[in-house]
Amino acid sequence: MNSKFKHIALRTAKISGIVIASILLLLFLIPLLFPGSVATEVKKIANQSLNSKIDFSKSRFSFFTHFPSLTVSLDDLTLTGSAPFTNDTLLKAEQVAFGINIKRLLFDNEVKINKLYVSKALVNIKVNQKGEANYNIYIAPEDEKKNKNAPEEGTAIRLERIDFEDCHIKYNDRSAKILVDAKGFNYVGKGNLSEDIFDLNTDAKIDTVDFYYDRTAYLRKKELRANLITRINTNALSFILQKNELKINKLPLTFTGLFTILSDGYKINIQAASKNAALKDLLSVMPPEYMTWMDNTEMSGRSNLLFTFKGNYNVAKKQKPNLAFNLKIDNGAVNYKNAPVPLTDFQMDLNAIMPSLDIEKLLVNLRTLRFKVGEKDYFNAYFKSKGLSEMNVDASIKGALDLATVDAALGLNTIDIKGILRTNIQAKGLFSTSKKLFPKTRGGISLRNGWLKTNSYPNPITDVTFVANALNKKGTFEDLIVAVTPASFVFEGNPVYVNASFSDFNDLAYKAKVKGELNVGNIYKVFSQKGINITGYAKADLSLQGQQSYATTGQYDKLNNRGTIVLKNIKATSELFPKAFYIKQGNFRFQNEKMWFEKFYASYGKSDFNIHGYLLNTINYFLESKGSLSGNFNMRSKLINVDEFMALKKGENKDRNVEVEYAKEDHPKMSGVVIVPKNLNIALTTNADKVEYNGLILNKVTGKAGLSNGNFYLENGTFNIIDCLVGIDATYKDESPTSAHFDAHFTAKDFSVQRAYKEIPMFNKMVTAAENAEGIISVDYKIKGDLNGNMGPIYESLEGEGILNLRDVKVKGLKLLDGISSKTGQNGLNNPDMKGIQIKSSIDNNLIHIEDFTFSVASFRPTIKGTTSFDGLLDLRMRLGLPPFGIVGFPIVITGTHEEPKIKIFSKTGKEILDAVYDEKNNKVIRKERVKKQ
Repeated sequence: MNSKFKHIALRTAKISGIVIASILLLLFLIPLLFPGSVATEVKKIANQSLNSKIDFSKSRFSFFTHFPSLTVSLDDLTLTGSAPFTNDTLLKAEQVAFGINIKRLLFDNEVKINKLYVSKALVNIKVNQKGEANYNIYIAPEDEKKNKNAPEEGTAIRLERIDFEDCHIKYNDRSAKILVDAKGFNYVGKGNLSEDIFDLNTDAKIDTVDFYYDRTAYLRKKELRANLITRINTNALSFILQKNELKINKLPLTFTGLFTILSDGYKINIQAASKNAALKDLLSVMPPEYMTWMDNTEMSGRSNLLFTFKGNYNVAKKQKPNLAFNLKIDNGAVNYKNAPVPLTDFQMDLNAIMPSLDIEKLLVNLRTLRFKVGEKDYFNAYFKSKGLSEMNVDASIKGALDLATVDAALGLNTIDIKGILRTNIQAKGLFSTSKKLFPKTRGGISLRNGWLKTNSYPNPITDVTFVANALNKKGTFEDLIVAVTPASFVFEGNPVYVNASFSDFNDLAYKAKVKGELNVGNIYKVFSQKGINITGYAKADLSLQGQQSYATTGQYDKLNNRGTIVLKNIKATSELFPKAFYIKQGNFRFQNEKMWFEKFYASYGKSDFNIHGYLLNTINYFLESKGSLSGNFNMRSKLINVDEFMALKKGENKDRNVEVEYAKEDHPKMSGVVIVPKNLNIALTTNADKVEYNGLILNKVTGKAGLSNGNFYLENGTFNIIDCLVGIDATYKDESPTSAHFDAHFTAKDFSVQRAYKEIPMFNKMVTAAENAEGIISVDYKIKGDLNGNMGPIYESLEGEGILNLRDVKVKGLKLLDGISSKTGQNGLNNPDMKGIQIKSSIDNNLIHIEDFTFSVASFRPTIKGTTSFDGLLDLRMRLGLPPFGIVGFPIVITGTHEEPKIKIFSKTGKEILDAVYDEKNNKVIRKERVKKQ
């Protein structure tokens, strides 16, 4: 029996060994049997199926990359997006692997891809403002388009598994104003993806995810877990969310609904809910800096959250879905480290609806917001609104809080606050600036014995007193009265006082007094974030009294604005510029309608400004939402570096205009153009020692410059370049962060033609013959056109005309004249001396049209006219007048290029150059200039 058992065991072991050895042998042999064909087929399907550029460093064919799957692995793969993102990366991965169906490979000799593995990748999905996306790269095969039931042939993709490992997914949809940034993205999706309708089982884990809407962060650095079952209809590109359980940090969410991709947008019907969740789980989605606070805090209470997103999204048809949000919290309580008294009875019921994602139709209903701190302190509020620019309001706020007690109950460990805060405000009615309506309002807010200290600065702000009251009985701007009496605080021993009252907001009457000294740098540190350092000092002693109409109607004698403001070492930024302005010294004096700049020294990067003059109606500017500043100044500067003002340049200013941020993302290698503020109407008598711009250095720049409604202008300007005094009148207007328009008139007398060719790029392009010329010339030229994203001229956009005067010019080695000499046998034409010659020309669509001009050389009298281009094409006509007086001559045609001119003697037939086509609206060259086909 034992012998028989041993025999069977040995036989089984032998067979098992042979099977295992055979399997191992196959694992090594199969990749060796099919290496070239499989790699070739993968490249073939990529080229046939993708309307984009794909590249990878090497390919491998193995069982062991994603065992036990047989895979073709592409290392260091990059994939570009679809139009208009063809130059941008859609996918960049350390490795992308395609699983191969072994059965079909062995028995049918066909490559069928049934698995997809993506490792350590950046997936960069973009949608522009027009709704155009970069992921539309798949090209359906012709037979699939004609017959969806056609049999499979050749290579095909029939996925059963999708696997993402440690990826970075970025989705930036500018049309919907949505940004999702997910890092540490791990995803496994399983299902019969080859079916028209199938269920996709998903297991996903994201280490950190950020969600922004309209550039506001709603989630930051949140961990996400997902267990999903999604029914996918590939015919309709529809996704039905059946079982979708998510957990954001500790908050559980369930998703149900439908998402369908249409040819021109989306159809959405999604509902996300978190039912009866613990308050602490809800608060776990707060920003990460609050997480340590939660670890030391006892909480109770339940929350219910409901989010719905329903409707069609289509940019062309201006369709957008409806967004609704509801949050309800019951019986909430917060107790930080066993505080003397907890915050209890926290109740919140909030509904918000935004039809068609239109902020003007926003409905907000905060039915209740209330809590208690101890037995005495309480806060109770409700707020209802409809609309935005015209808003129906019904609101009430009542409260009495000892802020020190609230601080202890909540455990605000980064800030210490004290003081007695009381508020009682009721408002009901319509707010509309256009209709001059304001809700009927009664009430006020007061803070006494206030005290504030943060971890950012060792000294507190003390003795804070703030009493403000508002009254409006009729619901109009005219009837509104607001009084702030008093407001004061003490910081580092320096008291600051403010008393102000405002009435009749239809024609605002104001009366205010401000007095005090402040170390701006230190008080900023009280509120600043780590890593930001600002210094500065401000001192004010102001008394302001008047009405808006006094200034606008010129009744300046009725104004009583007086006093001074002194600023030192202040840092200020603008969303339009990459760097910060530093006000080294600013002494300002108010005198009725004028704010005088008595001393003003400022810098911006390397640029410096010394300004003296005044601004008009500064009070109105700050009181009106769309006001503009006007003024008149004298400005001195040692250096103005225009390059530093270009919008896309790097700088410490992080708070930039949205258009600028988008342009920086789209054009990372561009400098941008200079953006001119739209709310300034200022004249500047300018005197700058040096102006630097795109490699040019302009010395002794003078003239009357100014900013007016978004335009920059320079009148009667002069500057020195290449030791020549140049006169200029010019206007400039930015059109976007990467385009601008200019219109200029230049005059320059008696300058070196060789220096102009070497040192001025536009002259180099316009007068190519100057490369071989020496002598003195003058120019009088008008030119206008567009500037590109590097603040350089777009030559196809230029239009202009003018005169070039050759006072005394020698030309040597010009290929065009050398060619004519060679063809005619007249060597005297090689190196002409040109004196007193006037050449008129015009510019349009990248072509330079030269009017006929005549000169004398070696007893000959050549006359030249015709067309050349900025890119060097030639279509010139010459009449070579023969000695003695040039009465008799013969025609010559010059075509080809400046580098390779083609010369025909006794011919009048040239080769017409078709001008370039330029789209001025979109700043785009549609077609380059070219020689017309004969």
